[in-house]
Amino acid sequence: MTKPLVAVFTKNRINPAYVAARSGADRTAERLGAVTRHYVPQTPDDADEQVALVHAALADKVDAFVFTPAHATAVNGAVREINAAGVPIFNIINRMTEGDTVCFAGSDDFRLAFEVADHLCRFLDGRGGVAVVEGTPSAVTNRERVRGFREVIKKHVNIQLLKIVSGAYLRPVARAVAPELLALPVRPDGIICANDDMALGIIDVLTGAGLRIPVVGVNAVPDAIAAIKQGTLLATADFDAMKLACIATEAAVRYLRGETIPREILLPVQIVDRANCAAWDKPIEARELPKWENFVTA
Repeated sequence: MTKPLVAVFTKNRINPAYVAARSGADRTAERLGAVTRHYVPQTPDDADEQVALVHAALADKVDAFVFTPAHATAVNGAVREINAAGVPIFNIINRMTEGDTVCFAGSDDFRLAFEVADHLCRFLDGRGGVAVVEGTPSAVTNRERVRGFREVIKKHVNIQLLKIVSGAYLRPVARAVAPELLALPVRPDGIICANDDMALGIIDVLTGAGLRIPVVGVNAVPDAIAAIKQGTLLATADFDAMKLACIATEAAVRYLRGETIPREILLPVQIVDRANCAAWDKPIEARELPKWENFVTA
């Protein structure tokens, strides 16, 4: 019997969250007797490259797509082509804005952002100035996370939003924009980042400048856990791309076997700090694979 071939689409090769997603998809497919093939733009988040990769995957006669769009709208035409070809799509991480999907596996980005930003604001005793490093402005995850950050700042009436800058969800970009935050007339008392990779980029610059400013992020990648243990990152929210890719890959294989799959599978919100980080303190490849029955009930 031919093993199902699952095309896994992630946005770039450098964000640790997507590295984790690819690892999770591979491990899950192997466990279930399926095969993964990865389609990743060489240029980070390049929509045109992703469209070309969709065409390549369709030519490869893949059985299913585990797919996160590189852009909120620019790949919609390619998504329609997948639908027209009758290949099922299992959307992960960033919600697609067009097209038919069997299932979306993700997290509540608003709630993740709200909870981790609230953690920082409470650490600051509800007063001071904070800066926000957002991701790619067009990404659905980013819009919801920034909305969550803003709602928390509204809730804490003595917290002032000093500035929002974009770090494009990438550590090198966050490093490049960090000097803008340090050059503000009022230096931030805390910095809220829409993912861990950007938080780590901000911490790189702070460390180089001999500064200690509390920073929070989102993802709970291994480098972020190491930073929490070192005391340079205050907290992160567990937006676990590895688990999401695992769940979506298992959903794809089960669907191809004829099972009914829920339209949406959302992971619970968990904040990770020094008090509980031991549970996340292991490499991606050593982290336990999620159990389907813990997230999907009959």
